[in-house]
Amino acid sequence: MSTIPRLVIAAPASGTGKTTVATGLMAAFTEAGLTVSAHKVGPDYIDPGYHALATGRPGRNLDAYLCGPDQVEPLFLHGSAGADLAVVEGVMGLYDGASGYGELASTAQVAKLLRAPVVLVVDASAQSRSVAALVHGFASWDPGVRLAGVILNKVGSDRHEELLRAALDEAGVPVLGALRRAPQVQTPSRHLGLVPVAERQAEAVDSVRAQAAQVREGCDLKALLALAHSAPELPGTAWDPAQAVARGGADSVTGKPVVAVAGGAAFTFSYAEHAELLTAAGAEVAVFDPLRDERLPAGTQALVIGGGFPEVYAAELSANEPLRRSVVALAASGAPVVAECAGLLYLSRSLDGKPMCGVLPADARMSQRLTLGYREAVALSDNALAAAGTRVRGHEFHRTVLEPGAGTSPAWGMTHPARRVEGHVQDGVHASYLHVHWAAEPSLARRLAAGAAARPPLEAPRG
Repeated sequence: MSTIPRLVIAAPASGTGKTTVATGLMAAFTEAGLTVSAHKVGPDYIDPGYHALATGRPGRNLDAYLCGPDQVEPLFLHGSAGADLAVVEGVMGLYDGASGYGELASTAQVAKLLRAPVVLVVDASAQSRSVAALVHGFASWDPGVRLAGVILNKVGSDRHEELLRAALDEAGVPVLGALRRAPQVQTPSRHLGLVPVAERQAEAVDSVRAQAAQVREGCDLKALLALAHSAPELPGTAWDPAQAVARGGADSVTGKPVVAVAGGAAFTFSYAEHAELLTAAGAEVAVFDPLRDERLPAGTQALVIGGGFPEVYAAELSANEPLRRSVVALAASGAPVVAECAGLLYLSRSLDGKPMCGVLPADARMSQRLTLGYREAVALSDNALAAAGTRVRGHEFHRTVLEPGAGTSPAWGMTHPARRVEGHVQDGVHASYLHVHWAAEPSLARRLAAGAAARPPLEAPRG
Protein backbone atom coordinates (compact mmCIF):
# COMPACT_ATOMS: atom_id res chain seq x y z
CA MET A 1 0.00 0.00 0.00
CA SER A 2 1.26 3.50 -0.82
CA THR A 3 0.17 6.71 0.85
CA ILE A 4 1.91 9.18 -1.49
CA PRO A 5 0.05 12.53 -1.29
CA ARG A 6 -0.98 13.57 -4.79
CA LEU A 7 -2.82 16.13 -6.88
CA VAL A 8 -3.95 16.19 -10.51
CA ILE A 9 -3.82 19.62 -12.16
CA ALA A 10 -6.39 19.73 -14.96
CA ALA A 11 -8.20 22.30 -17.09
CA PRO A 12 -11.35 22.69 -19.19
CA ALA A 13 -9.24 22.97 -22.36
CA SER A 14 -5.72 23.43 -23.67
CA GLY A 15 -4.21 26.89 -23.38
CA THR A 16 -5.62 27.77 -19.96
CA GLY A 17 -2.25 27.81 -18.18
CA LYS A 18 -2.20 24.41 -16.49
CA THR A 19 1.46 23.82 -17.42
CA THR A 20 2.43 27.12 -15.83
CA VAL A 21 0.39 26.37 -12.70
CA ALA A 22 1.52 22.75 -12.40
CA THR A 23 5.19 23.63 -12.88
CA GLY A 24 4.87 26.55 -10.47
CA LEU A 25 3.34 24.29 -7.83
CA MET A 26 6.10 21.72 -8.29
CA ALA A 27 8.77 24.40 -7.93
CA ALA A 28 7.09 26.13 -4.99
CA PHE A 29 6.70 22.92 -3.00
CA THR A 30 10.27 21.90 -3.86
CA GLU A 31 11.58 25.26 -2.69
CA ALA A 32 9.60 24.72 0.54
CA GLY A 33 11.71 21.63 1.21
CA LEU A 34 9.47 18.85 -0.10
CA THR A 35 10.64 16.12 -2.45
CA VAL A 36 8.20 16.42 -5.35
CA SER A 37 7.52 13.79 -8.00
CA ALA A 38 6.35 15.22 -11.33
CA HIS A 39 4.11 13.44 -13.82
CA LYS A 40 2.45 14.33 -17.11
CA VAL A 41 -0.63 12.69 -18.60
CA GLY A 42 -0.15 11.69 -22.22
CA PRO A 43 2.80 11.35 -24.61
CA ASP A 44 4.18 14.89 -24.12
CA TYR A 45 8.00 15.05 -23.96
CA ILE A 46 8.48 18.79 -23.44
CA ASP A 47 6.47 19.53 -20.28
CA PRO A 48 8.36 16.86 -18.29
CA GLY A 49 11.57 18.76 -19.02
CA TYR A 50 10.19 21.80 -17.18
CA HIS A 51 8.88 19.53 -14.43
CA ALA A 52 12.37 18.06 -13.97
CA LEU A 53 13.81 21.56 -13.77
CA ALA A 54 11.25 22.46 -11.09
CA THR A 55 11.74 19.35 -8.95
CA GLY A 56 15.26 18.09 -9.57
CA ARG A 57 13.81 14.65 -10.40
CA PRO A 58 12.95 13.04 -13.77
CA GLY A 59 9.62 14.11 -15.22
CA ARG A 60 7.48 11.03 -15.87
CA ASN A 61 4.64 10.31 -18.30
CA LEU A 62 1.42 8.46 -17.51
CA ASP A 63 -0.25 7.32 -20.73
CA ALA A 64 -3.12 4.85 -20.50
CA TYR A 65 -3.19 4.43 -24.29
CA LEU A 66 0.50 3.71 -24.83
CA CYS A 67 1.02 1.60 -21.70
CA GLY A 68 -2.50 0.47 -20.84
CA PRO A 69 -4.66 1.51 -17.86
CA ASP A 70 -3.22 -1.30 -15.72
CA GLN A 71 0.25 0.25 -15.94
CA VAL A 72 -0.71 3.77 -14.80
CA GLU A 73 -0.65 3.08 -11.07
CA PRO A 74 2.54 0.94 -11.12
CA LEU A 75 4.42 3.52 -13.21
CA PHE A 76 3.19 6.29 -10.93
CA LEU A 77 4.35 4.43 -7.83
CA HIS A 78 7.73 3.76 -9.45
CA GLY A 79 8.24 7.40 -10.39
CA SER A 80 7.05 8.78 -7.06
CA ALA A 81 9.15 6.47 -4.87
CA GLY A 82 10.78 8.46 -2.07
CA ALA A 83 8.73 11.60 -2.72
CA ASP A 84 6.74 13.65 -0.21
CA LEU A 85 4.24 14.81 -2.83
CA ALA A 86 3.29 13.97 -6.41
CA VAL A 87 1.87 16.53 -8.83
CA VAL A 88 0.30 15.21 -12.05
CA GLU A 89 -0.26 17.65 -14.91
CA GLY A 90 -3.16 16.74 -17.16
CA VAL A 91 -3.46 16.84 -20.93
CA MET A 92 -5.86 18.97 -23.00
CA GLY A 93 -9.26 19.27 -21.34
CA LEU A 94 -10.08 17.15 -18.29
CA TYR A 95 -12.25 14.68 -20.21
CA ASP A 96 -10.35 14.69 -23.53
CA GLY A 97 -8.71 11.36 -24.38
CA ALA A 98 -7.67 9.22 -27.32
CA SER A 99 -9.97 10.00 -30.23
CA GLY A 100 -12.68 7.38 -30.61
CA TYR A 101 -11.85 5.57 -27.35
CA GLY A 102 -14.08 7.40 -24.86
CA GLU A 103 -12.22 8.33 -21.70
CA LEU A 104 -9.08 6.30 -22.53
CA ALA A 105 -5.87 8.28 -21.89
CA SER A 106 -7.79 11.30 -20.56
CA THR A 107 -6.79 13.22 -17.45
CA ALA A 108 -10.07 12.11 -15.88
CA GLN A 109 -9.23 8.44 -16.39
CA VAL A 110 -5.74 8.84 -14.92
CA ALA A 111 -7.16 10.74 -11.92
CA LYS A 112 -9.61 7.89 -11.27
CA LEU A 113 -6.92 5.24 -11.66
CA LEU A 114 -4.78 7.12 -9.12
CA ARG A 115 -7.76 7.97 -6.86
CA ALA A 116 -6.38 11.51 -6.85
CA PRO A 117 -8.19 14.81 -6.19
CA VAL A 118 -8.40 17.13 -9.18
CA VAL A 119 -7.73 20.86 -9.16
CA LEU A 120 -9.18 22.64 -12.20
CA VAL A 121 -7.20 25.57 -13.66
CA VAL A 122 -9.69 27.97 -15.26
CA ASP A 123 -8.84 30.84 -17.58
CA ALA A 124 -11.06 33.49 -16.01
CA SER A 125 -9.96 36.37 -18.24
CA ALA A 126 -13.26 36.66 -20.14
CA GLN A 127 -15.89 35.66 -17.58
CA SER A 128 -17.18 36.35 -14.10
CA ARG A 129 -20.28 34.60 -12.68
CA SER A 130 -20.39 32.16 -15.60
CA VAL A 131 -17.31 30.48 -14.15
CA ALA A 132 -19.61 28.73 -11.67
CA ALA A 133 -21.64 27.09 -14.43
CA LEU A 134 -18.46 25.97 -16.19
CA VAL A 135 -16.96 24.45 -13.05
CA HIS A 136 -20.27 22.87 -12.02
CA GLY A 137 -20.46 21.12 -15.37
CA PHE A 138 -16.97 19.68 -15.05
CA ALA A 139 -17.54 18.67 -11.43
CA SER A 140 -20.81 16.85 -12.15
CA TRP A 141 -20.02 15.23 -15.51
CA ASP A 142 -18.36 12.11 -14.05
CA PRO A 143 -19.14 11.23 -10.41
CA GLY A 144 -15.97 9.13 -10.34
CA VAL A 145 -13.82 12.23 -10.73
CA ARG A 146 -13.26 14.15 -7.50
CA LEU A 147 -13.01 17.78 -8.58
CA ALA A 148 -11.89 19.25 -5.26
CA GLY A 149 -11.03 22.85 -6.07
CA VAL A 150 -10.26 25.55 -8.61
CA ILE A 151 -7.29 27.78 -9.37
CA LEU A 152 -8.38 30.90 -11.24
CA ASN A 153 -5.86 32.03 -13.84
CA LYS A 154 -5.47 35.36 -15.65
CA VAL A 155 -7.60 37.27 -13.14
CA GLY A 156 -7.82 40.91 -14.13
CA SER A 157 -8.26 42.79 -10.83
CA ASP A 158 -9.27 42.52 -7.18
CA ARG A 159 -12.88 43.26 -8.14
CA HIS A 160 -12.79 40.57 -10.82
CA GLU A 161 -11.48 38.08 -8.25
CA GLU A 162 -14.26 38.98 -5.82
CA LEU A 163 -16.92 38.25 -8.46
CA LEU A 164 -15.34 34.94 -9.38
CA ARG A 165 -14.97 33.82 -5.76
CA ALA A 166 -18.56 34.76 -4.96
CA ALA A 167 -19.89 32.75 -7.89
CA LEU A 168 -17.85 29.67 -7.00
CA ASP A 169 -18.83 29.99 -3.35
CA GLU A 170 -22.47 29.67 -4.45
CA ALA A 171 -21.49 26.56 -6.42
CA GLY A 172 -19.77 25.07 -3.38
CA VAL A 173 -16.36 24.67 -5.07
CA PRO A 174 -13.32 25.89 -3.10
CA VAL A 175 -11.06 28.46 -4.74
CA LEU A 176 -7.49 27.36 -3.98
CA GLY A 177 -5.75 30.14 -5.87
CA ALA A 178 -6.19 33.24 -8.00
CA LEU A 179 -3.37 34.27 -10.32
CA ARG A 180 -2.96 37.59 -12.09
CA ARG A 181 -1.69 37.89 -15.65
CA ALA A 182 2.11 37.68 -15.56
CA PRO A 183 4.04 37.75 -18.88
CA GLN A 184 7.31 36.78 -17.16
CA VAL A 185 6.01 33.28 -16.40
CA GLN A 186 5.21 32.48 -20.03
CA THR A 187 7.26 29.95 -21.99
CA PRO A 188 7.88 30.55 -25.72
CA SER A 189 6.32 28.17 -28.24
CA ARG A 190 6.95 27.15 -31.84
CA HIS A 191 5.74 24.56 -34.37
CA LEU A 192 5.46 21.58 -31.96
CA GLY A 193 4.64 23.38 -28.71
CA LEU A 194 6.85 24.82 -25.98
CA VAL A 195 10.56 25.31 -26.60
CA PRO A 196 12.35 22.54 -24.63
CA VAL A 197 14.40 23.32 -21.52
CA ALA A 198 17.60 22.07 -23.14
CA GLU A 199 17.39 24.86 -25.74
CA ARG A 200 16.92 27.71 -23.25
CA GLN A 201 18.38 26.51 -19.96
CA ALA A 202 19.07 29.89 -18.32
CA GLU A 203 15.78 31.43 -19.46
CA ALA A 204 13.89 28.31 -18.42
CA VAL A 205 15.35 28.50 -14.91
CA ASP A 206 14.15 32.11 -14.65
CA SER A 207 10.69 31.17 -15.96
CA VAL A 208 10.28 28.35 -13.45
CA ARG A 209 11.38 30.62 -10.60
CA ALA A 210 8.82 33.22 -11.72
CA GLN A 211 6.13 30.54 -11.90
CA ALA A 212 6.98 29.39 -8.36
CA ALA A 213 6.80 32.97 -7.09
CA GLN A 214 3.45 33.55 -8.79
CA VAL A 215 2.00 30.36 -7.29
CA ARG A 216 3.32 31.15 -3.80
CA GLU A 217 1.71 34.58 -3.94
CA GLY A 218 -1.61 33.54 -5.46
CA CYS A 219 -2.30 30.00 -4.21
CA ASP A 220 -3.13 28.53 -0.84
CA LEU A 221 -0.25 26.05 -0.67
CA LYS A 222 -1.27 24.83 2.77
CA ALA A 223 -4.77 23.95 1.54
CA LEU A 224 -3.39 22.31 -1.62
CA LEU A 225 -1.00 20.18 0.41
CA ALA A 226 -3.82 19.17 2.76
CA LEU A 227 -5.90 18.22 -0.28
CA ALA A 228 -3.03 16.08 -1.60
CA HIS A 229 -2.84 14.31 1.76
CA SER A 230 -6.54 13.47 1.53
CA ALA A 231 -5.90 11.04 -1.33
CA PRO A 232 -6.49 7.44 -0.19
CA GLU A 233 -3.92 4.67 -0.19
CA LEU A 234 -3.05 3.00 -3.48
CA PRO A 235 -3.12 -0.80 -3.22
CA GLY A 236 -0.83 -1.64 -6.14
CA THR A 237 2.90 -2.30 -6.37
CA ALA A 238 5.47 -0.16 -8.13
CA TRP A 239 6.63 -1.01 -11.63
CA ASP A 240 10.11 -2.48 -11.58
CA PRO A 241 12.33 -2.37 -14.71
CA ALA A 242 14.30 -5.49 -13.72
CA GLN A 243 11.12 -7.51 -13.27
CA ALA A 244 9.69 -6.07 -16.50
CA VAL A 245 12.65 -7.15 -18.68
CA ALA A 246 12.81 -10.56 -16.98
CA ARG A 247 9.20 -11.48 -17.75
CA GLY A 248 8.62 -13.71 -20.75
CA GLY A 249 11.94 -13.12 -22.50
CA ALA A 250 14.62 -15.45 -23.81
CA ASP A 251 17.04 -12.73 -24.98
CA SER A 252 20.17 -12.96 -22.84
CA VAL A 253 22.86 -10.34 -22.35
CA THR A 254 26.48 -11.16 -21.60
CA GLY A 255 28.97 -8.55 -20.48
CA LYS A 256 27.79 -4.96 -20.25
CA PRO A 257 27.23 -3.70 -23.79
CA VAL A 258 27.44 0.04 -24.36
CA VAL A 259 24.26 1.54 -25.82
CA ALA A 260 24.85 5.13 -26.92
CA VAL A 261 21.80 7.39 -26.54
CA ALA A 262 21.58 10.75 -28.32
CA GLY A 263 20.83 13.73 -26.09
CA GLY A 264 21.50 17.46 -26.03
CA ALA A 265 19.34 20.22 -27.42
CA ALA A 266 18.53 18.50 -30.73
CA PHE A 267 17.33 15.20 -29.23
CA THR A 268 15.33 15.90 -26.09
CA PHE A 269 12.45 13.42 -26.49
CA SER A 270 12.86 10.35 -24.31
CA TYR A 271 10.95 8.51 -21.63
CA ALA A 272 12.97 8.01 -18.43
CA GLU A 273 11.89 4.36 -18.31
CA HIS A 274 13.79 3.56 -21.55
CA ALA A 275 17.21 4.09 -20.00
CA GLU A 276 16.06 2.24 -16.87
CA LEU A 277 14.94 -0.75 -18.94
CA LEU A 278 18.19 -0.84 -20.92
CA THR A 279 20.18 -0.74 -17.68
CA ALA A 280 18.01 -3.47 -16.18
CA ALA A 281 18.58 -5.55 -19.32
CA GLY A 282 22.32 -5.42 -18.67
CA ALA A 283 23.41 -2.54 -20.90
CA GLU A 284 25.50 0.50 -20.04
CA VAL A 285 23.71 3.64 -21.24
CA ALA A 286 26.09 6.31 -22.53
CA VAL A 287 24.51 9.67 -23.40
CA PHE A 288 26.19 11.89 -26.01
CA ASP A 289 25.35 15.18 -27.73
CA PRO A 290 25.34 15.11 -31.56
CA LEU A 291 25.76 18.89 -31.60
CA ARG A 292 29.03 18.76 -29.65
CA ASP A 293 30.56 15.29 -29.63
CA GLU A 294 32.56 14.29 -32.69
CA ARG A 295 32.52 10.56 -31.92
CA LEU A 296 30.13 8.06 -30.43
CA PRO A 297 30.94 7.05 -26.84
CA ALA A 298 33.87 4.68 -26.38
CA GLY A 299 32.95 1.07 -26.93
CA THR A 300 29.55 1.75 -28.49
CA GLN A 301 27.79 -1.45 -29.54
CA ALA A 302 24.31 -0.04 -30.25
CA LEU A 303 22.77 3.37 -30.83
CA VAL A 304 19.44 4.96 -29.90
CA ILE A 305 18.46 8.29 -31.46
CA GLY A 306 15.13 9.48 -30.13
CA GLY A 307 12.89 12.40 -30.92
CA GLY A 308 13.56 16.11 -30.81
CA PHE A 309 14.15 19.04 -33.13
CA PRO A 310 16.86 18.26 -35.69
CA GLU A 311 15.16 20.67 -38.08
CA VAL A 312 16.12 23.54 -35.76
CA TYR A 313 19.74 22.39 -35.67
CA ALA A 314 20.11 20.95 -39.17
CA ALA A 315 23.11 23.15 -40.02
CA GLU A 316 24.99 22.25 -36.83
CA LEU A 317 24.22 18.55 -37.16
CA SER A 318 25.33 18.58 -40.76
CA ALA A 319 28.55 20.42 -39.88
CA ASN A 320 29.55 17.71 -37.39
CA GLU A 321 30.99 15.46 -40.09
CA PRO A 322 33.18 13.35 -37.74
CA LEU A 323 30.14 12.20 -35.79
CA ARG A 324 28.16 11.53 -38.93
CA ARG A 325 31.00 9.29 -40.14
CA SER A 326 30.99 7.51 -36.80
CA VAL A 327 27.25 6.84 -37.07
CA VAL A 328 27.63 5.58 -40.64
CA ALA A 329 30.42 3.23 -39.56
CA LEU A 330 28.34 1.81 -36.73
CA ALA A 331 25.33 1.24 -39.01
CA ALA A 332 27.55 -0.34 -41.69
CA SER A 333 28.91 -2.78 -39.12
CA GLY A 334 25.43 -4.22 -38.61
CA ALA A 335 25.16 -3.02 -35.01
CA PRO A 336 21.66 -2.23 -33.70
CA VAL A 337 20.62 1.35 -34.51
CA VAL A 338 17.16 2.43 -33.34
CA ALA A 339 15.86 5.82 -34.45
CA GLU A 340 12.54 7.51 -33.63
CA CYS A 341 11.22 10.55 -35.49
CA ALA A 342 14.11 13.04 -35.10
CA GLY A 343 16.52 10.11 -35.26
CA LEU A 344 14.88 8.99 -38.50
CA LEU A 345 15.58 12.41 -40.01
CA TYR A 346 19.18 12.39 -38.77
CA LEU A 347 19.82 9.03 -40.46
CA SER A 348 18.40 10.26 -43.77
CA ARG A 349 20.48 11.61 -46.67
CA SER A 350 19.37 15.19 -46.12
CA LEU A 351 17.13 17.43 -44.03
CA ASP A 352 15.89 20.59 -45.75
CA GLY A 353 18.74 20.20 -48.22
CA LYS A 354 21.49 19.86 -45.61
CA PRO A 355 23.47 16.60 -45.59
CA MET A 356 22.70 14.22 -42.74
CA CYS A 357 24.20 10.78 -42.07
CA GLY A 358 23.03 9.14 -45.29
CA VAL A 359 22.38 5.79 -43.65
CA LEU A 360 18.87 5.66 -45.14
CA PRO A 361 18.06 6.17 -48.85
CA ALA A 362 15.56 8.94 -48.07
CA ASP A 363 15.36 12.71 -47.77
CA ALA A 364 13.47 14.83 -45.23
CA ARG A 365 11.95 18.29 -45.31
CA MET A 366 9.77 20.53 -43.18
CA SER A 367 6.05 20.57 -43.92
CA GLN A 368 3.12 22.85 -43.11
CA ARG A 369 1.07 19.79 -42.15
CA LEU A 370 1.07 18.54 -38.57
CA THR A 371 0.99 14.76 -38.23
CA LEU A 372 -0.36 13.98 -34.78
CA GLY A 373 -2.11 11.09 -33.11
CA TYR A 374 -2.07 7.69 -31.49
CA ARG A 375 -1.31 4.67 -33.65
CA GLU A 376 -1.47 0.89 -33.51
CA ALA A 377 1.23 -1.01 -35.38
CA VAL A 378 2.83 -4.42 -35.90
CA ALA A 379 6.47 -5.26 -36.66
CA LEU A 380 6.62 -6.71 -40.18
CA SER A 381 9.99 -8.44 -39.82
CA ASP A 382 12.55 -9.45 -37.25
CA ASN A 383 14.72 -6.41 -36.61
CA ALA A 384 16.96 -4.74 -34.02
CA LEU A 385 14.02 -3.47 -31.98
CA ALA A 386 11.21 -6.01 -32.32
CA ALA A 387 10.49 -9.55 -33.39
CA ALA A 388 8.16 -9.99 -36.35
CA GLY A 389 4.53 -9.84 -35.21
CA THR A 390 5.20 -7.68 -32.15
CA ARG A 391 2.20 -5.39 -31.67
CA VAL A 392 2.65 -1.92 -30.18
CA ARG A 393 0.75 1.26 -29.57
CA GLY A 394 2.61 4.44 -30.42
CA HIS A 395 2.29 8.13 -31.14
CA GLU A 396 3.23 10.35 -34.08
CA PHE A 397 4.01 14.07 -33.68
CA HIS A 398 5.92 15.90 -36.42
CA ARG A 399 5.82 18.59 -39.09
CA THR A 400 8.27 16.92 -41.43
CA VAL A 401 7.97 14.58 -44.39
CA LEU A 402 10.37 11.76 -45.31
CA GLU A 403 10.52 10.62 -48.94
CA PRO A 404 10.18 7.72 -49.29
CA GLY A 405 8.36 7.24 -46.00
CA ALA A 406 8.82 3.48 -46.09
CA GLY A 407 11.74 1.41 -47.32
CA THR A 408 11.76 -1.90 -49.14
CA SER A 409 11.54 -3.44 -45.66
CA PRO A 410 9.23 -1.17 -43.63
CA ALA A 411 9.60 -0.86 -39.86
CA TRP A 412 5.89 -1.05 -39.01
CA GLY A 413 2.62 -2.01 -40.54
CA MET A 414 0.12 0.52 -39.20
CA THR A 415 -3.20 -1.10 -38.34
CA HIS A 416 -5.11 1.83 -36.80
CA PRO A 417 -6.43 4.42 -37.51
CA ALA A 418 -5.34 3.74 -41.10
CA ARG A 419 -3.63 0.77 -42.68
CA ARG A 420 -0.25 1.62 -44.21
CA VAL A 421 3.43 0.77 -43.92
CA GLU A 422 5.99 3.14 -42.41
CA GLY A 423 9.68 3.42 -41.60
CA HIS A 424 12.86 1.67 -42.68
CA VAL A 425 14.57 -1.57 -41.63
CA GLN A 426 17.94 -2.37 -43.16
CA ASP A 427 20.69 -4.49 -41.67
CA GLY A 428 20.72 -3.49 -37.97
CA VAL A 429 18.83 -0.22 -38.46
CA HIS A 430 15.23 0.31 -37.31
CA ALA A 431 14.05 3.85 -38.12
CA SER A 432 10.51 5.19 -37.86
CA TYR A 433 8.38 8.22 -37.04
CA LEU A 434 6.54 6.17 -34.41
CA HIS A 435 7.24 6.95 -30.73
CA VAL A 436 6.75 3.85 -28.57
CA HIS A 437 6.82 3.61 -24.76
CA TRP A 438 9.01 0.61 -23.96
CA ALA A 439 7.40 0.09 -20.54
CA ALA A 440 4.42 -1.28 -22.47
CA GLU A 441 6.66 -3.77 -24.31
CA PRO A 442 9.88 -4.36 -22.32
CA SER A 443 11.01 -6.97 -24.87
CA LEU A 444 12.11 -4.04 -27.04
CA ALA A 445 14.78 -3.00 -24.53
CA ARG A 446 15.76 -6.61 -23.85
CA ARG A 447 16.13 -7.34 -27.58
CA LEU A 448 18.17 -4.20 -28.19
CA ALA A 449 20.54 -4.92 -25.30
CA ALA A 450 21.01 -8.52 -26.43
CA GLY A 451 21.71 -7.38 -29.98
CA ALA A 452 24.28 -4.91 -28.68
CA ALA A 453 26.01 -7.60 -26.64
CA ALA A 454 26.42 -9.68 -29.78
CA ARG A 455 28.36 -6.93 -31.58
CA PRO A 456 32.00 -5.91 -31.18
CA PRO A 457 32.61 -2.38 -29.87
CA LEU A 458 32.88 0.28 -32.55
CA GLU A 459 36.41 1.28 -33.45
CA ALA A 460 37.16 4.99 -33.68
CA PRO A 461 37.01 6.21 -37.32
CA ARG A 462 40.24 7.32 -38.90
CA GLY A 463 40.92 10.52 -40.71
